[in-house]
Formats: sequence, C-alpha cells, structure tokens
Amino acid sequence: MSKAYIEVRGAKEHNLKDLDVTIPREEFTVVTGLSGSGKSSLAFETVYAEGQRRYIESLSAYARNFLGQMDKPQVETVEGLSPAISIDQKNAANNPRSTVGTVTELHDYLRLLYARVGTQYDPITGEEVGEQSAQDMVNQILELPEGTKAMIAAPVVRDQKGAFEDLFEELVTDGYSRAEVDGDLVDLTLETPNLDKNYDHTIDVIVDRIKVSEEARPRITDSVETALEEADGALKLIVPDPPEDLDLDSNVRSTGELGEGDDGAETEDNRLVLQFSTALGNPNSDFTFREIETRSFSFNSPHGACPECEGLGKTKEVDEEFVVVDPEKPIKDVFEPWSYNRSYYRTRLDAVADHFGVSVETPFEELTESQQRQFLYGTDEEVVFKRSTKNGIRRKQKRFEGVIPNLDRRYLETESDSTREHIEDYMAVTECPACDGTRLCEQSRHVLVGDTSITEVNRMSIGDARDHFEDLEADLSGRELTIAAEILKEIRARLGFMCEVGLEYLTLDREASTLSGGESQRIRLATQVGSGLVGVLYVLDEPSIGLHQRDNDRLLNTLCELRDLGNTLLVVEHDEETMRRADNIIDMGPGPGKRGGEVVVNGDLEDVTACEESITGDYLSGRRQIPVPETRRDPDGALTILGARQHNLNDLDVDIPLGCFSAITGVSGSGKSTLMHDVLYKGLAREMNNNTSVIPGDHDDIDGTELIETVRLIDQSPIGRTPRSNPATYTGVFDYIRELFAETKLAKQRGYQVGRFSFNVKEGRCQECRGQGTVKIDMNFLSDVYVPCEACGGSRYNDATLDVEYKGKTIADVLEMSVEEAYDFFESSSRIRRRLQLLKDVGLDYMTLGQPSTTLSGGEAQRVKLAEELGKKDSGETLYLLDEPTTGLHHEDERKLIEVLHRLTDNGNTVVVIEHELDLVKNADRIIDLGPEGGDGGGQVVATGTPEAVARLEDSHTGQYLRDLLPDVDLEGPRGERVEPVTASTDD
Repeated sequence: MSKAYIEVRGAKEHNLKDLDVTIPREEFTVVTGLSGSGKSSLAFETVYAEGQRRYIESLSAYARNFLGQMDKPQVETVEGLSPAISIDQKNAANNPRSTVGTVTELHDYLRLLYARVGTQYDPITGEEVGEQSAQDMVNQILELPEGTKAMIAAPVVRDQKGAFEDLFEELVTDGYSRAEVDGDLVDLTLETPNLDKNYDHTIDVIVDRIKVSEEARPRITDSVETALEEADGALKLIVPDPPEDLDLDSNVRSTGELGEGDDGAETEDNRLVLQFSTALGNPNSDFTFREIETRSFSFNSPHGACPECEGLGKTKEVDEEFVVVDPEKPIKDVFEPWSYNRSYYRTRLDAVADHFGVSVETPFEELTESQQRQFLYGTDEEVVFKRSTKNGIRRKQKRFEGVIPNLDRRYLETESDSTREHIEDYMAVTECPACDGTRLCEQSRHVLVGDTSITEVNRMSIGDARDHFEDLEADLSGRELTIAAEILKEIRARLGFMCEVGLEYLTLDREASTLSGGESQRIRLATQVGSGLVGVLYVLDEPSIGLHQRDNDRLLNTLCELRDLGNTLLVVEHDEETMRRADNIIDMGPGPGKRGGEVVVNGDLEDVTACEESITGDYLSGRRQIPVPETRRDPDGALTILGARQHNLNDLDVDIPLGCFSAITGVSGSGKSTLMHDVLYKGLAREMNNNTSVIPGDHDDIDGTELIETVRLIDQSPIGRTPRSNPATYTGVFDYIRELFAETKLAKQRGYQVGRFSFNVKEGRCQECRGQGTVKIDMNFLSDVYVPCEACGGSRYNDATLDVEYKGKTIADVLEMSVEEAYDFFESSSRIRRRLQLLKDVGLDYMTLGQPSTTLSGGEAQRVKLAEELGKKDSGETLYLLDEPTTGLHHEDERKLIEVLHRLTDNGNTVVVIEHELDLVKNADRIIDLGPEGGDGGGQVVATGTPEAVARLEDSHTGQYLRDLLPDVDLEGPRGERVEPVTASTDD
C-alpha cells in the first residue's frame, strides 16, 4: 500500500532548521507563514526539488546528458513522494513570438483545424480558391443542362509577349487544328496567325467540341485530361451559346472568374467561359498560392509569417516625433539625431536651407509644411551641395534624401552596433502595416472556417472564442464536421479550462511576456487540469495573485478538482479564503529569516486558529486585524486622464486624487494595469521626464501635471540582472559600509580606498572566482556542482582585503548578516542604520545584505525598491505608482507595508496602487473601481469614492466584498459615484 503521507526528515535547505514534517497525500495543503519564514524552501527547494531529481535520475545517463541535472536538496529523507510538477510564477516566456495561444497549445489546434477544413479565398478578388481533380472538373461540366454545346480548351499562353510561330507549328504537329487566339477562333491547318511580338497575347487550344450528356462522360474525361496535360493543369470550358435559364450558382462551380459575376464565369458576346485548375490557385488572379499546411498558419515559420515583420506583428521605424522634439529650435539644432557640428550633416542642412532661401538659424516651426516635409523626407527637386577641398569649392547636384530616410537607410546598412543603437533611440515600435499586427502572411489570413479567419479568432478573448467554437458546427458541412470533431473537442476543452481559472478576458494573440506571474501560473494550471493526470504532486506558488475575490472562487474550485482526481496539492499561499478551503495548513515561522525555518503548527483550520503561537492563526481567528483608518484624507486636487482608449479602456475620463492614498480595483482584465502603466505612467514619463522612448497608451490628455513634481513606478521587475547585484548595493547602504572599512586603521596604513572593498573590483576580490564566491565543476551527465572557492572559502574577497576588520568582522562577514543583525551591529553609524531601518519598515529584516538580486521574489524586489524610494530626500508632491505591492506578503508584513504607504502619503505625496487584497484596499482614501467585467466587458469606471461609499454600491464587485471588512458601513449612507446613475457624493 502507498503511504498516506509525504514524510520529510531533516530538511536544512536555506533557513530550514533540521525540519521534520508530514504532508497528507491526495489532499490540498497550504504552506503559509511570514515572508522569509521558509515556505518556498520547504515546498519548492526541498519537496519539489527532490521529487524532480528522483524522476530525472530514473532516466538513462544518455537522457540525463540532455536534460540538465538538479542538485540534491539538503534533506535526509523524503518518503512517499509522487512525480512532482511545479507551477510557479515565472513568466510563460520572454520571447516576443510567444502568445497566449502558443503557450496554451491552442494555436497548434487552430492551425490544424484551418489546415484541414479551411477554405482558401483569393486576397485580390475575394473568390473561393480550391484544388480540383480531373474527375471533379468532369462532374461539374456534366452539371450543365443536357445538350449544352461547349468547347474544351487548353490555355497554353496567357497574357504573354511573343509571336509564337514555333508553338503554332508544334500544335499542328500534335494534331490540333483549332485555337482561340486573342478571342478569335483560328484554323491552324489553313494559316499560322501573324502576331505582334511586342504585345501580350492569349492562346487557347481547342482540344474537343462536346455536347453535354451522361453518355459522353468517357469522351469528356479523356478530353479534360488531355487539356490539363497540355496547359500544365489549367483548363477552359467555352460555351458559345449558353441556355438562357442556366443557373450557375446551383449547376456549376469553377475555381475563378474573368467577368464581374459571382458565378466563376466570364460572359462575352453571349458566350460563357469557365476556368478550372488542378493547382491551388485562381486563374483569374495574379496572386500566387502555396499549398495549405499547418505551418502556413504559424507565425514562427517562414511559410506562415508575414514577410514584412517576420511574424512579430510589429515593425521598427524612425518616428518623426522623436526626430523633431522641439520645433521652436532653429533648423541646425532641431533634428535630434543629427549634430550640426559634424561636417556631413552641416553640409546637407546648409544646402537645403539655401535651396529654400532660409537661414539655418530659422526656427523649424516657421517653415511651410512643404519645406518641413522635404527636410524630413527628402526634397522634390535637386539641391546643390557644396564642399570645400584644397582645390577649392566642389559642387554636386542631387536630391536630398531627407533626415528620416537617411536614418532608415543607415540602420539597415550599418555594421556598427553603436550606430544602430543610436538610431534605435529615435525609432518607435508600430503595428506592422502589411499584416495589421496579425503576424501572418496574406494567403493565410484569407483561409476561413465558418466565415472566420484564424487571425480573427486570435484577436478574440478566451471567453468569446469559447462561445465561437460552441456554435461552429452549424457552419460546417458533414465531411468537415467529421474531420474537425476531435480538433474542436480539444479546443473547447482547453478554452473551458482557461475560463475555469479566471482567464476568459485574455486575448489569444496577447504576448506571453506581458502576462503577470499569476496569469502565467494559471495558464499552466489550466493545462494541467486538461491533462487529467492522477497521483501527481502539484506544487504551486501563490496562484491567487492578481485575482479579484470574485474570480478566486473559480480558481479554488479548479484546485479542488485537481485534488479530487487523486492528486496531492502543496500550495504556498497567504490568501485567507484559500486557507479556509484547504484540507491542511502548515504554518512556518515563528519569524522571518534565521528566526524562521520551523513548523509552528501543522493541521486543519481549527488547529491553526487554536494555536496561540501562530501569527497566521491570530489573523484567521480575528485575534489580530489590520485596522481601518479612523479618517480619510481629502484630495488636494486631481490628475485627470481624458479619453483613455488603450486596449479595452472605453474612452475613460478618470480623476486621480492628489495628496491621497488611492487604490485602483476591479475584476481581472478590467483594465487596471492598462490605465496605470500604459496611460498614466507612460503619459507622465513622456511629458514630465521628456522620455521620448516611452510610447503612452492611446488617450487624449492628462490634466493637472503641474501639481506634481515627478512620477515613480515601483514594480516587481528584478532590481538587478546578475548575482553581483544585491539589496545592499541597490539601496546604497553598501557604499556607507565600505566607507567605514576604508576608515579603519589597517586600511589607512595600507592605503586601501573604498573601491578595495567591492567584490566587483579586481584589487579587492578573489581572482580565482572573480568575486563570485563559488566555482562551477562540470560533471558531464551529472548536474554541475558549485563548490566554495578554495582560495577565498566563498568569501569573494582576497586575503589582503579580509585582513581588514571592523569591530571584529570582515566585509564578507557583513554581507552574510541579515538586515536585523546588521542594524544592531552598526549601532554607531546613523547613516547605515537609517537605510537598514527602511528595509525593516517594509518587512525585509530577515533578508541577508548580500543575497543575490536574482534570487529575490517579485514582491521582495518591489519592497527593496520601495525602501530605496523612502531613503531619497523627500520633496513631497511625488506620484508613486505600485502594482500589487502585497504580492507574497503575510498579513503581518502587509500591515507594515500599509504603514509605509501611509507614511509616504503623509509626507505630501500621492500613492496609487493596483490591488486586490482587501485589507490594503480598505486602508485607501479613495477607490477607483473598474469593470464591470474583464476584457471587452470591462474598461469602464464602475465606482469612485471612499471605501465606505463604494461598499454601498450594488454594481461594484469590489464593494460587495468590502462590506464584510467594513462592518460599520451604513448601507443607506452616501454612495460612491458610478457610471449609471451618477450620484453627487463621494464622501463617507
């Protein structure tokens, strides 16, 4: 019998203290605790890592050589393990070619569907295009009324120049006696047509003259095959005197048309011409078709990608707004990429200015529109360029190519990286004009299934796509349904799973790199639900991040469904509702960092709430709470966003209160990030910081910018890209620490400067490991082993540098200290303690000063940035923008964060956060609630006002959940503003 528990014994990974813990199998277990208490160390670095390592070790040495090995976690034993799958918050992909459709494999099924049952249409004429066999053509000819007289012709020449004497002789030799030459019937046995070789001609050889009847089928078949052989797969059927009652729509279908009718026929002098082809193509169009394959619909393949943007959907081009930033400047200085001090540019600008009879000192805005255009895009006439040489003035007359074409040309031709980077500063990323951002080539965009192209499906939200495919059968024939049945089943299942985890608002063509960590995780979760695996250990990292409370229920239902299949769920989570739905809770602690690494309580919800040592239990039982502010701040004014239309924003006008702490809320996909990042931040960065490389989202204007000094975005992006970056270097506290060491007696005797104590500087660092502290040992098919450097013992510094001590500690010892330990150690340095206090204020007292920035979570990186902002000289009137700052925070750490945000606001600043965590939302002075739904159903302001005012609105999903946290709300009191109807009061 299999074990009923996963038993972990002697876990010592990171800060775990020789931990023993049991995890029930086939149950839903939440691992919670303060930030830094060891949750991820237990769930990911120990349990998941060991499960994954054992699976890989079960493979052959040859296979392991290609997979990359995992290090053995520091644990004595882990028993009862199942195959482990980790669903963490890493972005699905940073590749611009990855979309929601590709990472969910939906696009693969769409490609298969369109390749198998799609109908090709001509991009030029709009006609249906298809491949036909000789038998198909015979059947269509026999659909004409019985007795119809017709000629079967082989179109051997079509619109080509030449006299074609040799062709006519060859046709006579082959036994053909008649041909239509440029529309005239000619007897080739009597005369050879005399054609002008300088004009285009059309020659159709008459293969047979027939009378349509079923008895003539063998003769018609033979003649059709002969005509196709002569004309390389093309055929014409000429009906000299078609019946008056001929209904082409029902009686015959051809592959194209020459006339203006809709029947695939040309009518000329009361005759009818039908065209056929065995190749995929339209004989009435010049468009070249290729065979339809699954790769024809892949924008990652040259067979399907748009040739202009190579499948990216975007192109880079020099933007006029970046080239001419200030039109009030004189001509010689107005073009940002060109320096008038360089002779090449000076010669050209002088020449064009002379051509127009103006001085280079003339302000650019005073030129006529035509003159401005010719400076930017090239002159209409030739210009005289003068160049001084030792033999005198040389003159050359030619057109001026223009500043922007010059930059475009040099960008393509240069082999210099620095030149290309310089020009890129003046380029904007725009939607590809050739494919309209759809990424696919023209032929692929004109293949339809049920009157819908694959590009139209890709632009649908997941919810709309699900509805589309539910109703698709009605548009398919019986044969198409048979082919598509299994494909449609897979597509619907995947779309259904995505909707179950609250992602129905995402569009299939959205770039995967723009997804939040929570969205990426839920996409992988939906894929796992669809796989239907049983007996698997799933390890998840805060799957509720980015989810509104309304959507959280669906996510929890999905997790319970995974458990009910017979899987074990181990979820690192702080969300209260998730803990209440879990079967078991492991609370780590009792503190963060070195004060953590132990199990405070392991049991069900009642066990945790009854444990007085558990801070988590205190909050779940109500013994501790994050308080509601006694008063709300009144705004000192407002930033007004006018006409925001980016993505799904519905031409919004929004007031951002100044001097307040505001929360932007709403269901997932309602437009919160678009409003804050794309419109507000980028709009202000472009206008206030003169950052021309930032392209704001579509909006009319932002009023009130004169009321703020600057804008700062504090997001969850990494604080550094290499392990050499750490919290101490980022916040600047390491500079002060190095100065202290440089002031010691020994350092002064040896002449050591501050730089000596940096592990990035050659003089001070260990040369063996170059300041890394570890050396990589290549183990071939086993995993690479990182061992402490023998020369420095992992300290990163050389012996001479480590000789210098401050209060008995070396610089390497200091980097190993936690923030809290360092705070006590540097008690005599007010500068250092002030910086460290800021890290403590944001709940990072457990973090070591030298922890590589690449190992920080998104929430930790954001709080380090917040601490760094707090340390700056405060001028007030700064707009701080934060995106879900409670990510990864326990309720106790969240309380500290809220205190910091209030402190920022009290200093005269404005704080705006995107947030779903209601304990933070209830602390805001004002709420801007977007919705009412996600995707196309969102993008509107549902409610604005104080938390109490919004809680009274029935229309607001956020307000409904807020009521439980604001027990004193009078439902009859003043309500917040909403779209319909708008009420006057926004005050509590």
